[in-house]
Amino acid sequence: MGDPKYPRRMWRKPKRPLNYELKMEELKTLGTFGLRSKRELWKAHTELSRVRHQARSLLALRQEIRLEKEPILMKSLSRIGLVSNESTLDDVLNLQVNDLLSRRLQTLVSRKFGFKTPYQARQAVIHGHIMIGDRKVNIPSYIVTLDEEKNIHFSPESNIPSMLESTKPESKPEIDAVTETTEVES
Repeated sequence: MGDPKYPRRMWRKPKRPLNYELKMEELKTLGTFGLRSKRELWKAHTELSRVRHQARSLLALRQEIRLEKEPILMKSLSRIGLVSNESTLDDVLNLQVNDLLSRRLQTLVSRKFGFKTPYQARQAVIHGHIMIGDRKVNIPSYIVTLDEEKNIHFSPESNIPSMLESTKPESKPEIDAVTETTEVES
């Protein structure tokens, strides 16, 4: 079982960590999704490789055993929104790490509420301003299911919605201001 002080590692580092193209791609992904460190990206890669390994092992099974076990994997992946209900194991093998990262709570909050950066959304999640249904979730890497996605909202005591409204640029007054200045000039 092992010592509880040393839990099992949840990620694997890349085989060639000094590859320039890989480093640039990782940095772009980190900035796009607002990840704290490359370890979070490596966790997503490891989780995706685990899912793809399950799909490959299902493809190697006999047809009658495969018909039993394939719906279990497909149902779990469609529940979190990685694949659609009518997709096949080939679709699972074609999954990219961006598909998995786009199902994180931090990413969905950033898109839904219009934060300027994904790091602002991460801070809102960590500080307990985000609720899913009736419970606060302060884990940015929480994988949101399709059922939970429509129940994401701000906590009642949060003041972030008013702050977001005050920082949004108002397009209508700018247009009025431009027309007023042209009228004054003529």
